[in-house]
Amino acid sequence: MIYDVAIIGGSYAGLSAAVPLARARRNIIVIDAGQRRNRFAENSHGFLAQDGIQALEIIKKAREQLQRYKTVNWQQGTVHRVEKNNQDFYLCLDTQQSIYAKKIIIASGVTDRLPDISGLNERWGKSVFHCPYCHGYELNQGNIALLASSAHVTHLAMMLPDWGKTTLLLNGQPDLLNLKAKQQLQERGITIDDRSIKQMDSHADVIFTDQSITHFDGLFIQTKTFLEQGWIKDLGCKIEKDETGEFIYTNDLKATSVDGVFACGDAARPGGSVSLAVGDGALAGVSAHNALIFD
Repeated sequence: MIYDVAIIGGSYAGLSAAVPLARARRNIIVIDAGQRRNRFAENSHGFLAQDGIQALEIIKKAREQLQRYKTVNWQQGTVHRVEKNNQDFYLCLDTQQSIYAKKIIIASGVTDRLPDISGLNERWGKSVFHCPYCHGYELNQGNIALLASSAHVTHLAMMLPDWGKTTLLLNGQPDLLNLKAKQQLQERGITIDDRSIKQMDSHADVIFTDQSITHFDGLFIQTKTFLEQGWIKDLGCKIEKDETGEFIYTNDLKATSVDGVFACGDAARPGGSVSLAVGDGALAGVSAHNALIFD
């Protein structure tokens, strides 16, 4: 059987992409490895009409609704290879299963790489965050910190005082900021701390190498995102990079540089959130449906 569309990734973007295709009665398959990016956070914030509910609950509800459509199929697993065969696509899964599709939508997400500080990984999504719009409000204008990992930290640092008293941790890199950036930050009331960090402890306590401890209500960091799926690059998709990491290039209709391949969600944009992933997914689904008719 050749599916009309294979959607690789069953999180927010992938499920959203499935909706317009299901409602157009197209035969589609959603392939999911069960590794959504925000699996470390209990609740989702900032998504219209779903603010504060459990992040996993959004996925469960979306799947339940999609399962009502008879043309939607599901496959648990990880895609290891995608090849284009004339106008169709061949997908090889870790179950040794082969899937054929006329079009594909990549919604496989990204992997976050955190700074190498002891105790950071264990607090990721709990008291250590990357998005103030998603988690800043719940810190109740408390004492928050931002861990600098590059000179591009200034933009995020300037935003954070809207969510609390802000300290920028340079972690032993006093030359990371130029004089102009330091002046801008100080004018926003931001404390700049250039001490080296040893580890994190308790909720969001930062222990410095001089053994002093500063207590924070939450810590924000700049992660680097990576597309760990080698088949994306092997397929020939153009990859873009900036200070936040790498992502798949798409045009305004979520089409990649490879004909018949669309991409959405965090895999296809810097930053990202549930709301943006859902919007991108819906557009990718509509674009893939149009491509089935007009290409």
